[in-house]
Order: sequence, then C-alpha cells, then structure tokens
Amino acid sequence: MARLALLSVSNKTGIIDLARSLVEEFDFDLISSGGTAQALKDAGLPVTKVADYTGSPEILGGRVKTLHPRIHGGILARRDVPEDITDLENNQIRPIDLVVVNLYPFEETIAKPGVTLSQAVEQIDIGGPAMLRASSKNFAHLAVLCDPAQYDEYLQELRQNNGVASLEFRQKAALKGFSHTASYDRAIASYLADAEQYTLSGTQLQSLRYGENPHQPATWYQTGTTPTGWAAATKLQGKELSYNNLVDLEAARRIIAEFTDTPAATIIKHTNPCGTALGSTISEAYQKAFNADSTSAFGGIVALNRPIDAATASELTKTFLECVVAPSCDAEAQEILAKKSNVRILTLADLSSGPKDTVKAIAGGFLVQAADDIIADTSQWQIVTERQPTDSELAELLFAWKVCKHVKSNAIVVTSDRTTLGVGAGQMNRVGSVKIALEQAGEKTKGATLASDGFFPFDDSVKTAAAAGITAIVQPGGSLRDKDSIKAANELGLLMVLTGVRHFLH
Repeated sequence: MARLALLSVSNKTGIIDLARSLVEEFDFDLISSGGTAQALKDAGLPVTKVADYTGSPEILGGRVKTLHPRIHGGILARRDVPEDITDLENNQIRPIDLVVVNLYPFEETIAKPGVTLSQAVEQIDIGGPAMLRASSKNFAHLAVLCDPAQYDEYLQELRQNNGVASLEFRQKAALKGFSHTASYDRAIASYLADAEQYTLSGTQLQSLRYGENPHQPATWYQTGTTPTGWAAATKLQGKELSYNNLVDLEAARRIIAEFTDTPAATIIKHTNPCGTALGSTISEAYQKAFNADSTSAFGGIVALNRPIDAATASELTKTFLECVVAPSCDAEAQEILAKKSNVRILTLADLSSGPKDTVKAIAGGFLVQAADDIIADTSQWQIVTERQPTDSELAELLFAWKVCKHVKSNAIVVTSDRTTLGVGAGQMNRVGSVKIALEQAGEKTKGATLASDGFFPFDDSVKTAAAAGITAIVQPGGSLRDKDSIKAANELGLLMVLTGVRHFLH
C-alpha cells in the first residue's frame, strides 16, 4: 500500500513542489484540508480532502477539521506495537508516514495596526498544534515538517535512504516541531497576558564560538517565526560573528537609529561610542567619527545609516575593524572591501527597528523593562539660563543628547560640529566622567557642547566644563541643587538646557 502524507499548511510556500515529488517520485497518497487541498487540486495533483477521508465535514467555520481519530490515530500509532496496529485495522485507519503542518499567522496578525481581540483569537490554531505535537511525539515512526525550509532536506533524506527518512532526521524535525508550538503558544500567552506573566522563547540560529570570554559557552537565538533584526541581516564577507560582535552591533544599531535625516556614522568599542558624527556624505560622516578617536577606533564596530559606496569603502580599509553594518553596499564598494576579507561586512535594510523590551537575568528570575526609545523633543526642553540658544546650538545640543543616551552611565559626551570629541563612560561618579571626556577632547573643547545623561548634583562639573571652554550644556535636571548649576552657568556665560528626561544605561 502507498504511504500516506497529510498536508495542511497556512504558509503554502513550496508545498506544491513538495507534494508533486511525494506523489511522482515516492508514490505517496495525499490527504489535505481546506485551502491546502484546493491548492493541490488546482495544481493537478491527486488529493483526498480530510473531510472525505474521515467522513466528518469541516464544522464551526473551519475551527474543526483534523481533530478526528482517523487523523490522530494514524499519526500516533506505534508500528511496533501489535495492539496499535489492530486498532488501526479495526477502525479502518491508515498509518500516516508524513505530516506537513504550519500554523495560522498569529504573530503576523497581531502585528497589524487596529487588530481586535476577536480577530486575534480567530488566528489561534488548534488542529495544527495538535497534529504537530502528536507527530513530533511519534517521531520514531513518522516524519513531521513545519517549515518550508525543511522540504528539500526531507526529499534528500528519502533519495539517500531508499525512500525513508533517517531516525536522526525525524528526531531533529520533531524538536523543531515542539519548538514551533512552544514559540506559537508563547506569542499567544504574551498577547493575552497581563503584567503578571512574561514569556520568552527563541529558535537557535547558531552556536557561537564562545561568549564574552573563551570559557563561556554561548548560543544565538531568533525570536519569532520570521527573521528580523540581526537574524535578517546579510553577511557579505568575513569571519563568523561572535557573541561580543553581536552585542556591539546592537549597541551601534541603537545609536545609528537616532539619525535618519542626515548621513551618520558611529564606531563602537565595548558597547560605547568612541566616535559618532554626521556629515554631508556617508564618507565624510565616517571620517569625522574615525578622527574623533582614531586610537580607540582600532578594532571597532562601525554602523552607517547610508549605503556603503566606494569612497567610504576605501576609508574603511585604512584601519583594522571587526564589523561594518550599513543598509546596503554597492558592487564597487564590495570589491574594495574584499581586500580586507576578514572584516565582517553586514547589510541590514532596517537599522531603526529594535526590541520593544530589554531583559536582564538575575539570580532566581529576570527583569523586563520597556526599551528606552523615547524620541527627543526640543520643544519640551527648558532653557534655564539667560543666554538663549541659536538654531545651530540647539541642533548641536540635540546631537550630543542623542549620543549621550547610548553611553554607559555615568555618561558625559563632548561634541562640536555634530561630532563627538570626548566620551566619559561608566564612571562611578559624574565628575570623573566629565574629566575623562574633557581630557579626551583636549583643546577642541573651546566652544564645544557637553551632554550629561543624569543631573549634576553639584555645580563643580559646570565650573570644570566652563574652565575647559565648554559653552553649552544639556542635561536632564531634577537635582535639588539645579539652581546652583544654573547660577554657575549664568555667572560663567554658559547656555544650559534641561530636557526633563534621564537616560541612564547600566
């Protein structure tokens, strides 16, 4: 008797080609439900509808199609248990050798604007997960496919093993099936849950060489069923990405996402920017960012918000870099960059979209917070000094504030001409960060702007900045001693703006 395959998919990518190979090359009989059956019939393939096979019609508007003993008996039967085989024979049930199922697009549905709860609920698949779990459980006796990317591999298994998929393949496919249903249920639970519940799951993309240090194992996981973010990036050349590469790339992405209207470049070391700049061209922006701290830029991670052109590629090859990411890279630029074959060159069309939450593990649990994605609005800023900003000064203050947001606290950033001059990051006191940033900027502090991610508890940092030549300061405000800092700024002829928003980054 011919083997039996059950095909019931929401995503019909590749299903016709798979079905044709099953029928013509391996003599499978096909049963299918709903739209999948119609698609196979339209393609001229012989198929039996599930309703005809079970003798039970689809009911409740399609909510019940495959929930039937002739389906689940055929999936769950153990071929090496005589009692199971007897049950199949007594109930006229054929054993099912292959189950091809993927699920209603729940995540895609809830991502659409204006989707109602009732619309979301109708995209909660019932029969699909039931078949996936049943067939994954019984991998010893059948194969299950839940991703079109598995179809070719399965067919190769049949071709190489006399028409039978190996146990190793079936077990791996079962794991993918369970992972798929777990991810699906997580998405539903997260959508329906209140703040008392938070679930997190992912699908392994690859094992990394190690984590932050060689003694720490590490793995890269993708969230959701559709690749987004770094999982959707294309690596044009270079070595495999490391754990630290990915962490730094995400830090670079967050900074570059702040700038959309003007060519911008940032260079990251240990998640902090050592140089960030705007320019009239992307090549100019990169050169300004590199010159901001060329010593620290060695071995850095570069993010650009414009495609890599030949001029920029030539500049990128002049120093050692770990990674470069941009929306795209033209052919001439790729040819130039190929001379530095070890540099990881990535393209990611959407550098602006990031996670809505940040998650940190702690002993016994984890912490979840909303991403710090608030957009700076200068109309809400408070000018607290006698001196008022010019349009150019306000633009410089905004640039410095956007960069400071992404520097580890305590954070101080000194800028001029939309370029970072000095960065004080992660110090235990704000005075220390101020001194580091000013020292790094050197003589360029004359007429420069200073941004602080938190308020100044005393006026000492204001006085230190003024003595170095700083003429404008942007900070959140909120200290009980704000009046002292404002008084010092007025006495020293500085411009000071309070944003009313703090940007600590731990």
